[in-house]
Amino acid sequence: MDLKSGKFYWETTLPNTTTYSILEEDICCDVLIIGGGSSGAQCAYYLSETDLDVVVVDKRKIGTGSTSVNTALIQYLGDKMLFELVNTFGEKTAIHHTKLCEEAINDMERTSQMMDIDPEFYRRDSLYYASDQAGVEKLNNELYYLQKHNFKVDYLTERQISERYPFKKEAALYLYQDGEINPLKYNHGLLLEVQKKGVRVFEKTRINGKQFQKDGATFFTENGYSIKARHVIIAAGYEGLEFKQEKNAVISSSYAVVTNQVESFTDWYKQTLIWETARPYIYMRTTKDNRVIIGGLDDNTTYADDRDSKIMHKKDKLIEEFNKLFPTIEVYPEYYLGAFYGGTHDGLPMIGQYDEFPNCYFVFAYGDNGLVYSGVMAKILKDVIAKGAHSAMSLYHQSRSAAAFNKK
Repeated sequence: MDLKSGKFYWETTLPNTTTYSILEEDICCDVLIIGGGSSGAQCAYYLSETDLDVVVVDKRKIGTGSTSVNTALIQYLGDKMLFELVNTFGEKTAIHHTKLCEEAINDMERTSQMMDIDPEFYRRDSLYYASDQAGVEKLNNELYYLQKHNFKVDYLTERQISERYPFKKEAALYLYQDGEINPLKYNHGLLLEVQKKGVRVFEKTRINGKQFQKDGATFFTENGYSIKARHVIIAAGYEGLEFKQEKNAVISSSYAVVTNQVESFTDWYKQTLIWETARPYIYMRTTKDNRVIIGGLDDNTTYADDRDSKIMHKKDKLIEEFNKLFPTIEVYPEYYLGAFYGGTHDGLPMIGQYDEFPNCYFVFAYGDNGLVYSGVMAKILKDVIAKGAHSAMSLYHQSRSAAAFNKK
C-alpha cells in the first residue's frame, strides 16, 4: 500500500535511527508480531513484561510506515464524540472505552520517562471548539457525560475563549491532561526497551506466506525463512487489511503541514491542542522545536494518485485555516504530506479474530487516536495471550454489535 507522500518532518528529528537485523534463519517463538510501527511496538512492550518469547518483524525499515506521518495529538476523546458512542453502544461501554484511553495516556507518560530516547511527551490541555451552532449543541451533550463521569473539563463561553485566544468561537470545551509526543522517537524508544528484555526485532523482513497448525502458525519471509509461533499479532496498521478485509474498516485520506519554527506562542494559550466539532475537522498542535502541526481536510479518496494530486492545494488551505485563528503568528509550510487514514464505521478501534487465521489477532487501531488505541489494545492482548482473557476484549472484538452492548 502506498501509505504516504510528501516532505516529512519526524524523520528530521531522529536522523540516525537504530538499524535492526534482517531475518536470515528459521526461528521459533511464543508470539510473532507482524508490524514494527506504533501498534506492534506497543504490543511488544507489554508482552516483554511476561516470560513469553516475542519476535517483531517489519517489511520496511522500522518506523517508516504510517508512524512516520502520525501527527500524534494524544487525546482520550475521538472523532466520534462521547455522546455519540453512548447513543451507539450505551453509556457503560462508551465510558469504559474513554477511561481506558485516559489510562493509556497515563501509561504512555510513564513509559516515556523510562526510555533511553526522549520521545518528547508533554501534557497539553485541549480546546475543543464549536464550529457552528450545531456544534454548540454537540458540546453540551458531550459536557453532560464528561462531567457525570468526573473527567476534568470546563465549558468556555465566547467571552472566555476570546480572553485566552485571538479568535472568537461561540463555545468550547477545555479538556485537561491530554498530550503530544514525537511518534517516531516513541516507536524506536519502545523497541530499544524491549530488546533489553530479549525481544528480537527484525526489519526489511517481508512476510509472504503462512501455514496454520492446531497449536500455532508458521509465517514465511520473502527470503525463504520461517517463523513458527504459538500466537501471532498482525499489527500492520492500514496494511492489515491486505491480510484480511474487515467490513467495519474505512480508509480515506488526510493531510498535514509542519510549519517553520515560530518565535513566540504568546497568543496561543498554553500551547493547547486545538480541534473542532465539524467533520471533517481541522486540528493543530505545537512541537518541541516550536513548529506548528496543522492537519485535517480529510476526503474519501482511496487512490494514492488522487490523494497526492491534492497535497499542494490542501497544504495552502491548512495554512489559511490556521491564519484565521492566529493571524499574528507568521507561518509557512516547511513539511507537508498526504496519507491514508483509517477509521471504523461504528467509531471504536478493533481487535480481529477470524476462523481462517487461527491463533492470530489483528490490531486495527483505527481512528484519530491511533497511538492511544494501540496502547489500549496492546495491554488487552498481553492478558489475552498470557492469561487467557481480558475483561475489555469483547468491547473491541470485531464481532461486537451495538445492539448487543445496548442490551447490557
